[in-house]
Amino acid sequence: MAGGVCRSKASLEGKTVLITGGNTGIGKETAVDLARRGARVILACRDMDRANKAAAEVMKRSGNDQVVVRKLDLASLESVRQLAKDVLDNEERLDVLINNAGIMSCPEWKTEDGFEMQFGVNHLGHFLLTNCLLDLLEKSSPSRIVNVSSLAHEKGQIYFDDINLEKKYHPWKSYSQSKLANVLFTRELANNLKGTGVTSYSLHPGVIRTELGRHMWPEMPLWKKVLFAPFMFLIKSPTEGAQTTIYCAVEESLQNESGLYYSDCAPKTAAPQGLDDEAAKKLWDLSAAMVSRT
Repeated sequence: MAGGVCRSKASLEGKTVLITGGNTGIGKETAVDLARRGARVILACRDMDRANKAAAEVMKRSGNDQVVVRKLDLASLESVRQLAKDVLDNEERLDVLINNAGIMSCPEWKTEDGFEMQFGVNHLGHFLLTNCLLDLLEKSSPSRIVNVSSLAHEKGQIYFDDINLEKKYHPWKSYSQSKLANVLFTRELANNLKGTGVTSYSLHPGVIRTELGRHMWPEMPLWKKVLFAPFMFLIKSPTEGAQTTIYCAVEESLQNESGLYYSDCAPKTAAPQGLDDEAAKKLWDLSAAMVSRT
């Protein structure tokens, strides 16, 4: 169950990496690894107290004091724009953008801008952040954009006629839609960025012991908790779960690849709906229209 391991010894000396949600789970473990490789690591997080504690831990474990914290609430497009402005004003380069933060199986909540929460946080916030930082990524090329998706994309579809799921909301329906959006966004990025030196990757990190399931576990019936409890000892630790993210960020052999989907540190074929270039373009246009209205 531990899955693949990133074997690359690539150095990131002189490089800058931004990780959303880098204060916990696989985001923090990714930060530790990339800091050990010499990168300047920006942890973009919503909770600044937890982020500062995480930064101190990352510095201690990596031996690298070039770890900084920036405020980012992906449920607020204004916060996304403020972070992007801060990065553009203060960073000379950005070599790797890791869109890692996410929310899973939450109740029917809305973002600050009125979007369905899981689609808004998992896709729209990262869509806007990535587009705001594209010029800096191109200036720093070769550079990479890594989007943390999920196997759940296989059950997803994009509800173009009801993108906020106002007609019929279900937590897993929403989550699967947002994770499929990550895969399609990665494909359209690859199409749009040909020849720029900026490459994009999406991935399934595995089933991991993290806080991501905090909205799911309390709502689970007792009989299911009893049934699944033994399997909790078999699923990945955050360190194991971070391996494919790290692989997509540093593996040298991927430099000329873009738009693909990975799992266990190897390319995998995404679900058929994740290979639909027409849907990817349509989602891009819809997302651009949605974020431009705020």
